[in-house]
Amino acid sequence: MKILITGGAGFIGSHTADALLDEGHEVRVLDSLEEPVHPGHRIPGYLDDRIEFVRGDVRDEGMLLGALQDRDAVYHLAAFQDYLPVFSRFFDVNVTSTALIYELIVREKLPIRKVIVASSQATLGEGLYHDADGKPLLPDIRPAEQLAQGAWEIQPPPGFRGPLRWQPTTETVANPQNQYGISKIAEEQVALHLGRRYGIPSVAMRYSIVQGPRQSFYNAYSGACRVFCLSCHQGVDPTIYEDGLQVRDFVNVHDAVAANLLVLHDARADFEMFHVGGDKAVTVMEFARTVSDIFGRRSYDPQPSGKYRFGDTRHIFSDVSKLKGLGWKPARSCEESVEAYKTWLGEAESVDRILEYCDRQMAALDVVREVDR
Repeated sequence: MKILITGGAGFIGSHTADALLDEGHEVRVLDSLEEPVHPGHRIPGYLDDRIEFVRGDVRDEGMLLGALQDRDAVYHLAAFQDYLPVFSRFFDVNVTSTALIYELIVREKLPIRKVIVASSQATLGEGLYHDADGKPLLPDIRPAEQLAQGAWEIQPPPGFRGPLRWQPTTETVANPQNQYGISKIAEEQVALHLGRRYGIPSVAMRYSIVQGPRQSFYNAYSGACRVFCLSCHQGVDPTIYEDGLQVRDFVNVHDAVAANLLVLHDARADFEMFHVGGDKAVTVMEFARTVSDIFGRRSYDPQPSGKYRFGDTRHIFSDVSKLKGLGWKPARSCEESVEAYKTWLGEAESVDRILEYCDRQMAALDVVREVDR
């Protein structure tokens, strides 16, 4: 097949490109090489020479139409994700570009046989909870006043009895609490509904926290693997937000890529949305210990920093049963992800000032805050 990957110079995109090349497909990448993910707007050295690379913006109609020509399938992985309060840009990049893909396919009668779009676990917000009586609820974001007092768990609203307990959350839930998650819900709707209406097989992939090499060092949005590995690499203690008991859902990038290829080939995935997660609940504290062990710091005892990130979810865990029903399952552990990222760090030219840079960015945006004493 002839395949286009938007955002294909990035983390998940480049690994997907490699896997498609290994299957014998022809791959074209459209990527704008935006900073800070791509410092200096440079084409990354890991991009395979067999890829036809086109530098351009997915919102540019002429550029996008040229990239879509003669393609059989599209992976639309290009996205804007950040903590910046530039709300319109999230929808402009993540939603408008998706709508434009379908507009061009329909208007130009392009013979594209499948479109696969990247969604996110952020669409779930805090996900599904049960109260002490087993009554389900979808909590809102924790108030700033509560977090400032160091009270981390979600409190039961009127009509519910605590303590609340997080639940594995299925694809039926949509409760985004930030601009990125809201834009991804909209992107899912554009792809699945326009795809069905115009007979364009479409799939939405809600990735959990994807980990592995090629994840940008400079993207402050990216998660614990990058931050904790950079810290241990530099011999400093990782910063543990809240109490470290937050539940997370990590998935190896090669498992995410396996899911991407599965839905390309399996017609049962058409017009469906799937969670792509690690199928194992891990606390932030547990993950910090895993990273420190792999970096040889076996005496490290992670301690809360007294800080928190406003807007973070308390617990989130994606139920991947639906995707497993197609024959997929995550095959790689957190340890394998960290080992691979450690190797990737060892090959980097210079990472000495990256943590400092990211900390400055987060502080400037007032994302990282301290508990009131």
